[in-house]
Amino acid sequence: MHKGFIDLHSHWVAGIDDGAKTAQESLEMLNGLAEVGFGTVVATPHMRTGMFDNSRADLEHAYQQTLQQLESHEVRPAVQLSCEHHLDDLVFRALMAGQALPYPGGKAALIEFPYDHFPLKHTQRLFELRCKRIRPVLAHPERYRPVWKNIEVLDPILDGGTVLLLDLGALIGAHGRGPKKCAHQLVEEGYYYAACSDAHRPKDALAAARGIERLYQLLGDEEAEFLLVQGPRNILEGSVED
Repeated sequence: MHKGFIDLHSHWVAGIDDGAKTAQESLEMLNGLAEVGFGTVVATPHMRTGMFDNSRADLEHAYQQTLQQLESHEVRPAVQLSCEHHLDDLVFRALMAGQALPYPGGKAALIEFPYDHFPLKHTQRLFELRCKRIRPVLAHPERYRPVWKNIEVLDPILDGGTVLLLDLGALIGAHGRGPKKCAHQLVEEGYYYAACSDAHRPKDALAAARGIERLYQLLGDEEAEFLLVQGPRNILEGSVED
């Protein structure tokens, strides 16, 4: 099995959202993900109005503070910083104004929707991001209830250039039966472009490991490794083909 996986979605920065609470948890999470096979782990703490009211400066400060606390420890994967952007009015405005945190290189940004509905104007907003040469990467589409009813609701988003990011834990039921069933359907229909851990706690590395095993079973080596290596790399490099 390949050992250079790239994790585009994790919450290992300490004390900034619902992820790691301490630097010790950060360390355990990162090294657990390295054990799974992730050579690069991108931190994506939340930016969500009314729940995680984080500015870019807040996230950068928490990231640097966590790294400082880990200086005397061996952190095995390479690490980077981005953000999980909830597509609400204020966060979208920050993204468009260059005040948010796209992926390193600025060619893509991680986006999340509310779980029970797609936001108003979501296709327009995703198109506006594309016009700024930022490719939207939609986090865990298998958790959105509209997708449970009909995965084809994602087609207009895909047609507009957004790519989908699988939460590996969903494949083994870590988020319940609805997301598990939907994740399997999306995998089988070829909807995903990349896969990630979305780790919030050290134990989530085990869920990711089991999800990776299931992904290989479903797709075989070549397609599974695309979702774990080449797809994430293409997103970071801005080389996703429309």
